[in-house]
Amino acid sequence: MILVLMTNSMDTEMAGAKRSHKLTTTSADGKWKTFHGHSGLMQYVPSGMFFARAKVDGVVKRASLETEVFTTAKDRLRLKINKLRQPPAELGTFAEARLLYLADIDNDHALSPETKRYWHYRVTALLKSWPGLDKMRLDEIKEARCREWGKHFAGEFEAVNFNNTLGALRNILKRGGLGHDKNPAMRLKRLGAKPKQMTLPEPEQFEAIVKTIETSGAGQARHCADLVRFLAFSGCRISEASQVLWQDVDFERGEMRIHNAKRSKTTSAHDLRFVPIIPAMRQLLERLHRDTKPKPTQRVCELGECEKSLTRACKIVDVPRITHHDLRHLFATRCIEAGVDIPTVSRWLGHVDGGALAMKVYGHLRRSHSASMAQRVTFGAALEPEIIEPRLLTMAVTA
Repeated sequence: MILVLMTNSMDTEMAGAKRSHKLTTTSADGKWKTFHGHSGLMQYVPSGMFFARAKVDGVVKRASLETEVFTTAKDRLRLKINKLRQPPAELGTFAEARLLYLADIDNDHALSPETKRYWHYRVTALLKSWPGLDKMRLDEIKEARCREWGKHFAGEFEAVNFNNTLGALRNILKRGGLGHDKNPAMRLKRLGAKPKQMTLPEPEQFEAIVKTIETSGAGQARHCADLVRFLAFSGCRISEASQVLWQDVDFERGEMRIHNAKRSKTTSAHDLRFVPIIPAMRQLLERLHRDTKPKPTQRVCELGECEKSLTRACKIVDVPRITHHDLRHLFATRCIEAGVDIPTVSRWLGHVDGGALAMKVYGHLRRSHSASMAQRVTFGAALEPEIIEPRLLTMAVTA
């Protein structure tokens, strides 16, 4: 009899313990859930993420457990609460946090050299736009001052530049020891990066631009014009064009070997791609090869940039300004208008998504070409098909 009573008592206790961890309370706004059987454990309902909560010196502190799994959250809870109860580390200057952040960037083996240089450039832009920031202690950087900087910077630069510079600011403050809730830069909203509206030149306008550059009288005028032609005839990024050597040009196969610039070190995609030599490119390469008699290890393009000459020529020809990267879009546009399918153009551009990005950027060209080709279809010999050749200039650019 005693054994039965003890067994029933143990069963009751186990059942109560089993039910206790399921008992929860949800906040009035429905966003937070607390667990009665695990003091300090909370879950943010919209995301499912678990948090640890502790009251230290009358102040409630909360930190993410970085998991959406209940059992994992339980295992991490005690350690996180102990960490919340530790006295905060003394905050240093922004310069000290900045150096730590840049060291993390430089030591990240998964980042390409181009990506590392980009984040260094964003930090430099931040320091130029916020005089005296480096000397400030982190606890002196308040939300109001961050908003003042944000208003000035957003008024001077495009949304993408603002968002990435803000990201650098947030990460530097975080690296210096400011958590999410105390990081004043976290309360600045990112800007909506709208697709850039671009107008590409017609063939005759492109020729006028190149001719203007070539006859400008500048010392490097001919090389500038040839670089513009090379970018437009190959679809290369400017950083890729500077790496093309004469040994990468195969006249017999009719293709060039291009070293892909935007390639993460963690991807298994190829570092090289092969771009066909279109007729205009062949004329350019044959002329350059005939005039310079280059060695295989020499660069095809003498110059590494031609932005100022390109901007000046567009102004003289009276067409909207185009950049190095716009010439890449010009190549893709001409290929698609000539009937090349988008997946093929995507491979020529070095995309690894099977054409998804190219379809997003250039899909309207494909549809217009399809409409043009549809006018060639006829069911009667007496009817002459009406040929429509739409000229599409305006496009939304996101690549």
